[in-house]
Amino acid sequence: MTGATITLIGGPTTLVQVGGFRLLTDPTFDPPGAYQPYPGKPVTFHKTTGPALTIEKIGSLDAVLLSHDHHFDNLDTMGRSILPSVKTTYTTLSGQARLGGNALGLTPFETKTLDGPGSRRLLITGTPARHGPVGIEPYSGDVIGFLLGEEEEGDAAYVTGDTV
Repeated sequence: MTGATITLIGGPTTLVQVGGFRLLTDPTFDPPGAYQPYPGKPVTFHKTTGPALTIEKIGSLDAVLLSHDHHFDNLDTMGRSILPSVKTTYTTLSGQARLGGNALGLTPFETKTLDGPGSRRLLITGTPARHGPVGIEPYSGDVIGFLLGEEEEGDAAYVTGDTV
C-alpha cells in the first residue's frame, strides 16, 4: 500500500486519500456566522472561518468517517447534506440510529470492509474515543475513532494507528 494523503479542510474535517479510496472525516462546511443548532437551548456556536475547500471542490467520496453526529461542530447542516451521496457513513451505534440511511455504527475494535476500485478493500476499525475529559460521557455522548488498513493477500496491513 502506498502512503496516505490527508488534506485539512477546516476544524475536524479532513479528506483522507489512501489506496484509491477517498474518505471525509466529520464534515463541517457551513460558512462563518452565529448558529443556534439546538432549538430551545441557549447554545450559540460562533464559527469564525469557513472551510478551505467547498463540497463541490472535494468531489466524489467513498465514505464518511463520523466520530459523532450529535454535536454541530462535528456535523453541521451542510456536512449533513452530503451524507446521502456516499456509500457508507461510519459512525457510532447511536449515530446509526439517529441518522438512518447509509449510516453504519461501529463498536470499538469492530472492523468493517469497504469495497473499492479494482477489487481493493479498505478495513475500517472502530477505536475507543472520548470527547473531553474522563467522566464527560453522560454529557457529551458516545464517540468513535477509526483505524484504517488494507487487506493484502488475506492479511490486514494497517496504514495508521491514529484515530481520526
